[in-house]
Amino acid sequence: MLLITAPGQGAQTPGFLSPWLEVPGVADRIAGWSDVVGLDLVRYGTTADADEIKDTAVAQPLLVAAAIAAFEVLGVTPDVVAGHSVGELGAAVMAGVLSAEEALALVAVRGRGMASAAAITRTGMTAVLGGDREEVLASIGKHGLTPANINGNGQIVAAGTLEQLAAFAEEPPAKARLRPLAVAGAFHTEHMAPAVAALEEAAAGITPKDPQVKLVSNRDGAVVTSGTEFLSRLVGQVSAPVRWDSCTATFADLGVTAIIELPPSGTLVGLARRDLKGVQLLGLKTPDELDAARKLIEGLS
Repeated sequence: MLLITAPGQGAQTPGFLSPWLEVPGVADRIAGWSDVVGLDLVRYGTTADADEIKDTAVAQPLLVAAAIAAFEVLGVTPDVVAGHSVGELGAAVMAGVLSAEEALALVAVRGRGMASAAAITRTGMTAVLGGDREEVLASIGKHGLTPANINGNGQIVAAGTLEQLAAFAEEPPAKARLRPLAVAGAFHTEHMAPAVAALEEAAAGITPKDPQVKLVSNRDGAVVTSGTEFLSRLVGQVSAPVRWDSCTATFADLGVTAIIELPPSGTLVGLARRDLKGVQLLGLKTPDELDAARKLIEGLS
């Protein structure tokens, strides 16, 4: 059973889109989507530096466009799809819930809304690596922080104001390492409420279709069978924690035997390597990996 995943914000690196633009048709698709989002995605994916693509309003459309483009090039129908955070918009396209243009129009609003919300209060995120899960969650709560991403065994992301995060760093959970993340704000927390309102307004003009393949939601790991419900979840997820641990449990329950992560890959196959033993994994970074991906898929049939 094949799962295809789309990564979230933070996975982008300078120039990661360059090799994909050499694939026939991809440059034209990206250029067309640039018009949809009001950004030069070709430049941001090729020559822009790390600071430019760290901007939330840029990173989110760039990531979704890259994932959709690579999925189209791969040209397969998976059994299951899922995306991490903003990657859920790419998953919605893979499942047939949204068109590429609808997803990109929404992610442009999402990115701008989250960037604006992040500017209201000085907030951030810190990855907590290791430690006892319950002790980590208790410590996060003690400092008034939100476990914004519960990614799986040994990785939880705490989010809140910079003052809360500083206090947390002074009194970290036992046997845990803290790694501040280079993000603009406390995503997937109450601090993103203004972005939810903007995205809700944009989503009101879209009529989604029901998923054509199994579509797993970040909210709770549920397999969502209604396009309308998934679109609602996409909107609400902006200010709600990402439960990738629950998604991983669902992948196991469904009997997933292979995972392909779309570009810029690495994060999600890394999490699966720890939590889904025995599952075949492939991170699709460049078109050079397309043959390996197709061989993997052929071996499943």
